[in-house]
Amino acid sequence: MTSEQPLWSPSKAEQQKAPMHTFMLWCAERHGSPASYDDFHAWTVSEPEKFWSSVWTFCDLKGDPGKRVLTDGGDMLAARFFPEARINFAENLLSRRGEGDAMIFRGEDKARDRWSWDRLHSEVSRIQQALLALGIQKGDRIAAMMPNMPETVALMLAAASIGAVWSSCSPDFGEQGVLDRFGQIEPKLFIACDGYWYNGKLQDVAQKVCAVSLVLSVPVLVIPYAGDAVGLAASLDDGRTLMDFLAPFEARDVEFLPLPFAHPLYVLFSSGTTGVPKCIVHSAGGTLIQHLKEHRLHCGIEPGERLFYFTTCGWMMWNWLVSGLAVGATLCLFDGSPFAPDGNVLFDYAEQEGFAVFGTSAKYIDAVRKSGILPRQSHDLSSLRLMTSTGSPLSPEGFSFVYDGIKPDIHLASISGGTDIVSCFVLGNPLKPVWRGEIQGPGLGLAIDVWNDEGDPVREEKGELVCTRPFPSMPIMFWNDPDGAKYRAAYFERFENIWCHGDFAEWTAHGGIVIHGRSDATLNPGGVRIGTAEIYNQVEHLPEIAEAICIGQDWEEDVRVVLFVRLASGVVLDEPLIKTIKNRIRTGASPRHVPAKIIAVADIPRTKSGKIVELAVRDVVHGRPVKNKEALANPEALDLFSELAELKS
Repeated sequence: MTSEQPLWSPSKAEQQKAPMHTFMLWCAERHGSPASYDDFHAWTVSEPEKFWSSVWTFCDLKGDPGKRVLTDGGDMLAARFFPEARINFAENLLSRRGEGDAMIFRGEDKARDRWSWDRLHSEVSRIQQALLALGIQKGDRIAAMMPNMPETVALMLAAASIGAVWSSCSPDFGEQGVLDRFGQIEPKLFIACDGYWYNGKLQDVAQKVCAVSLVLSVPVLVIPYAGDAVGLAASLDDGRTLMDFLAPFEARDVEFLPLPFAHPLYVLFSSGTTGVPKCIVHSAGGTLIQHLKEHRLHCGIEPGERLFYFTTCGWMMWNWLVSGLAVGATLCLFDGSPFAPDGNVLFDYAEQEGFAVFGTSAKYIDAVRKSGILPRQSHDLSSLRLMTSTGSPLSPEGFSFVYDGIKPDIHLASISGGTDIVSCFVLGNPLKPVWRGEIQGPGLGLAIDVWNDEGDPVREEKGELVCTRPFPSMPIMFWNDPDGAKYRAAYFERFENIWCHGDFAEWTAHGGIVIHGRSDATLNPGGVRIGTAEIYNQVEHLPEIAEAICIGQDWEEDVRVVLFVRLASGVVLDEPLIKTIKNRIRTGASPRHVPAKIIAVADIPRTKSGKIVELAVRDVVHGRPVKNKEALANPEALDLFSELAELKS
């Protein structure tokens, strides 16, 4: 997938200004590393001790690294980075002081707040004292059902400062969805908001908080936001408001407990659409050094720059966002609908606060494109230099729209990794051009490749995205997986001693990567593997199609491709439109990609973070139960697929 000219290329001055360029020179002086980027990347993979110790020093990671950088580097599961190190995650994120902005917050058009570095320190100090007084200790879990607001960040930092383990979800999760996650990790404290806004409407959570707290049977801390915190706290067996919780304590210097590099920091959860979510435990050190590398080098973030990501606290991009404090960025937080009151709300925010980095999902970019909004004409985005996109593959049309509709002189970085590694395998590079439809390349220090089913590297065909050497942000374990069997099955069952990520991918002629979707959702008609993203890239470009989802249906001892489409308002799926869709797929992808059936549906099921759930739809079509509908934002949409007469013919 190539185009004749790149959409964007960094100027010589932009390249030389980039921290990535400075870091390469720094490494060359100390280690004799290569001068060209591709050779330098190869060096970061072949010399992991030199590379990761350089990241520690160059990115000013606070703590004692110890003498050893990596042990058992030839064994993916046994490898340990910085085994003698002592660090504290919160100390690294709270290294700045003063009245400058640490966080800026907007809750739709209902709430605004602004926290200085000094205010953040003060609140973390008081929360830390209150947690210790409650008996929270190193290793205890704290579970939070919270909006993406400053209090959530402060609570997480206070937990990390004493070595407690943080886990969060967004308040739109259903009662069972919350319990499926937090019930597994047995928290010592449950934190919840008193309500939240979405699409201009107040969402009451009191009944859900009461039900969850009854099962968890732990103290509940109620954070005031959009409801009655005092009333909700009073209705709980062991509830208190944030004000009451902190009342006995005055701010003082935050104390940071030195902890091992591999001390658990976060429990993140898989989507849970095929069963109870897996509890993925990430280390403080691995998360920190990987995020510092991505923020400082790949994104080029400078102290004081405004960093924004449209995310909830139930998506790993929230964890990625808050690490921006470690490089001195100002976090721009948003909670609610990105189309409330209208589609300009995030671009208004970007203009008014001067975002340098605007992170979002591919689905959001596509929604803006289809809405007809042209921010490059309506907004001053002169401060915006980097836009990142993840959550699903960004279509070539999405790439073009960013340059045509948002800003022509911007670095667009499609990124991909996920909850499994709380970071990115492939992402942006400020020293290289951006080509339409392509992720620029692998992250520094990551031995990424594409393998076929036989375990051979391939350059001119699609295959499995793998990582062939250890990296610091590998999970340290799954919760309630004492012998590691679930962990090994998730990543190492396909190829021995090789991380298999579950993405269907392809190298490009420019050394970039195209992600064609999840490999477990790959279509296989006639024995030919087809990525669903290849079909979406064609179909969702059509103005008649709002959204699509594609599955393989077992049919006559083979598999046929079935495409479901959610139509734009007023559009009817008639024979001319079906012909248009098929022709678009045939010419834009290949004749093998053309679906056997095209069926209109009123809605398409998706997870809380907006990802469509192909596997759940496939199960419904085949009459198999969907094990965990609580993981879905709109589980009722699955019912639309179960009785479709068109699927029987």
